[in-house]
Amino acid sequence: MERIPMTAAGYKALEEEVNHLKSVERHAIVKMIAEARAHGDLSENAEYHAAKERQAFVEGRVMELEDKIGRADVIDISKLSGTTVKFGATVSMVDQDSEAKMKYQLVGDLEADAKKGRISISSPIARALIGKSKGDTVEVASPGGVRSYEILKVEFV
Repeated sequence: MERIPMTAAGYKALEEEVNHLKSVERHAIVKMIAEARAHGDLSENAEYHAAKERQAFVEGRVMELEDKIGRADVIDISKLSGTTVKFGATVSMVDQDSEAKMKYQLVGDLEADAKKGRISISSPIARALIGKSKGDTVEVASPGGVRSYEILKVEFV
């Protein structure tokens, strides 16, 4: 089984989602199914079929999340340090063409959210940054062509 790297915050978010699905969603679905059954004929009951579909989705999501939690390799970023880019690092950099500054934290695939400044460790830009240090320049192939970035700062927050 392949381990899934993630931060402690990402692991906690997965656990919270599983707990919500089990404690809140499951109970709501049971009520929906009971109400739909009270309406009579199940073969033509759209509410019943919708509730059963929701139940199947929730159960599938619970199994998926529990699998990921079981394979989680939680990395405590607070114990990391150094000057080179690796998992958990927060990298400040500048696009050498547009002079646009950006700041990203390298996290696991499941917790990546570019809008919140978290990019997946397996993304092309993260793979280009791994092992680099402040002052280094990296080139990343993007849909608009090759982009060059200069690393301004590497920190572990």
